[in-house]
Amino acid sequence: MSEVALTIDGRDVLARKGSTILDACRRLGVDTPTLCQIDNLTPVNVCRVCVVELEGSRVLVPACSRKVEEGMKIRTDSDRVRHSRRLVLELLASSVDMSLTSRQVAGWMQRYGAQPMRFGPSAATVAQPVKVDNDLYVRDYSRCILCYKCVEACGVDAQNTFAIAVAGRGFDSHISTEFETPLPDSACVYCGNCIGVCPTGALMFKSEHDMRAEGTWQESKQTVTETVCAYCGVGCVLELHVQDNSIVKVTSPLDSSVTSGHLCVKGRFGFQFVQKRR
Repeated sequence: MSEVALTIDGRDVLARKGSTILDACRRLGVDTPTLCQIDNLTPVNVCRVCVVELEGSRVLVPACSRKVEEGMKIRTDSDRVRHSRRLVLELLASSVDMSLTSRQVAGWMQRYGAQPMRFGPSAATVAQPVKVDNDLYVRDYSRCILCYKCVEACGVDAQNTFAIAVAGRGFDSHISTEFETPLPDSACVYCGNCIGVCPTGALMFKSEHDMRAEGTWQESKQTVTETVCAYCGVGCVLELHVQDNSIVKVTSPLDSSVTSGHLCVKGRFGFQFVQKRR
């Protein structure tokens, strides 16, 4: 495929035509923070933490969705970019609990000098109980940053169930089922693809949630083994997360040509029978 030439932080790079600025940054090894972006979903440009400075543009542009163009000159670490990223991280971390995000996020907070506490405790999302209404996964909206990943995974990008969407406006925006219907009565088919893309732990396996509550969840002691799902003939690739010789959750690799990280209810949650040992 044809390539275009552009400059990132003074370095020349060739990028595939139709790819994004984020792709080009990754090709150069530039660590660009992202929260709403994931490789198996269409970018929705809502977190704005990946913005970069593009010469000739009035505003900062989202690296995750802006396509590369011939002759672009991009700066990823200018004062303007650093200020914007710091503020976005501060606003998010001051309003929701981001303690279960990846270690990368903590690194970004440190790199950009983010100090979310400067907004005060009143900025935090109103405390709300964790929603436990089924045996497969739980919802903790005190951790939700409205990244839209779960909505996209439930929609045309993966499941095509459309069980959830963002309801409300402004500070009242929240993830909701149709007409606020209880989850067990909604269109949800419990594929769990929303859990697979959630970056903050707002959506979580009930097995993981229960173990965290008991203090027994130890990710450092877990092993991950790839296998193939045996429920049907599609051949979905599974990643079995095992702790103390028991499966604690199941995921699928994003780069799998069969699943692209997505699974059905059986593949993601149908592992409990393995634990029934005599």
